[in-house]
Amino acid sequence: MKRILHLMSSIQGNQSYSIKLGNAIVEKVIEKYPGSTVEELNLVELEIPHLNPTLLQSMVIPGDQLTAEAKESLRYSDAAVKQLMASDIIVIGAPLINYTIPTTLKSWIDHITRIGITFSYNQNGPVGLVTGKKVYVAMSSGGVYSEGPSKANDFVAPYLKAFLGFLGMTDLTVFRAEGVKVPGIKEQALEKGIASIVID
Repeated sequence: MKRILHLMSSIQGNQSYSIKLGNAIVEKVIEKYPGSTVEELNLVELEIPHLNPTLLQSMVIPGDQLTAEAKESLRYSDAAVKQLMASDIIVIGAPLINYTIPTTLKSWIDHITRIGITFSYNQNGPVGLVTGKKVYVAMSSGGVYSEGPSKANDFVAPYLKAFLGFLGMTDLTVFRAEGVKVPGIKEQALEKGIASIVID
């Protein structure tokens, strides 16, 4: 039995390929781990606030020195970190928009990036503190970015691997529904993506 956190960041709603692919990943996880629980988080509906000076300052103040105002500014961040830490498997819907991730997903990442909580530094450099997690990324894109001339413009998979790895989530697998706007490819893009799903 696993605790699954499914993050959705697409603005396409029910038409979203990343949400459909993410749902398929969740189904496959449950097939492997019967009885698992799923917590869905639609980041678009949450309207997560972007970082601002007050929030950033609050993030670096020791907990016992936080004012009531600072604690309130950290309310969402604290909840997101708690939710992340309580999960065993994280499924992240990540559509490629203008070569990168949606701003909603970036905001979530900003809120879970907490020095002393999700990462720290020692004499050898940064240490990720979010360990023991498995991450599956459900990536969708209008073009083909896993190979070919557009591969260099994929700033979704490399970014998520690099930054979530920085936080300690180094066990990350990307599944793709790509070419969803390309004639001759789009017709089978989702099916191909779902067929590629292997839960390890």
